[in-house]
Order: sequence, then structure tokens, then C-alpha cells
Amino acid sequence: MKRRLFLASASASAALPLLAPRAWAHHGWSGFDLSRPIYLEGRVVKSQWQNPHAELVLEVPADLKVPPALLQRSLPAQSAKVDGPVFVAKATAPKRTDRQWTLELAPLSRLQAWNVTPIQAGEVISVVGYTSEGETGDPVLRVEYLFVADKTYGLRSSPA
Repeated sequence: MKRRLFLASASASAALPLLAPRAWAHHGWSGFDLSRPIYLEGRVVKSQWQNPHAELVLEVPADLKVPPALLQRSLPAQSAKVDGPVFVAKATAPKRTDRQWTLELAPLSRLQAWNVTPIQAGEVISVVGYTSEGETGDPVLRVEYLFVADKTYGLRSSPA
């Protein structure tokens, strides 16, 4: 009995390092620079509508700039009264020149609460969110606001 318990424990311990990077990638937000919102827009080239959160790959133009009209976009009621306008006003284009970015959206349950239909490859969207401190590592953006056509979704919370 002790031998089986030891083997089971050893097997579980050996598998832990294999699981840790994936868990951190989906649940560790501490590496994102929350003081510097980033604006991206472009055409979706890949869409994975799955849990723990939906992911998109966005191809951005080489001359990406934050459009002045971004400040005129209506924001969801629950964030418009708190920090939404300040957050969007602080958005800047990324310093890095990557043409493709991975976008991490909310869990599917929250996207469904917002009535976000699955975004398909070929669609044009824009987002504001956070990337890594110093824009190091892979070009990944945690999306806070998703703009699809004339709709704005606040992915930080469920609809009010």
C-alpha cells in the first residue's frame, strides 16, 4: 500500500511542472502593466472560442494609431461611472512593432452574458487592454474593452 501511494505521489509531483506554465498563462495577471492601457485594431486571423477564455489572433496595421474617435465611444454603464473614460483616454498604441497579437478575452460565460457572438476570422475589431510590463515577451493583450462594429463590451465584469 505504501509503495502504491508513493508511486502515485511521485507521478503527480512529476506532472506538476508540466501543468504550471499553462495555469500561469491563464490565471496569472501580475505580469501585466495595469498603468498603461494599449489600443489595438485590426483583422482577426484566428479565433478560439473556448474556456478558460476566448482567444483571438489579431493582425494590426504597421501604422497603428489610437483614433481620436475612441474617446467618443460609449462605454458600458458599470464602468462609465467608475474608471472607463479615464482608462480609455490613457490608451496608447504599443511601442513594439509586432503585426500579430494574441488577445485574451473573458471566459465564455461572461461573453455570453454580454451577448457577444463568436468572433470569426476576417472580422475587424478594436480593443483596449493590458500587455506585459515593458512590452516584453510574446505580444499578448488582456482585453478590457472589446469594440465590435458599433458595440462596446466591458469584459472586466458582467453587464449591469
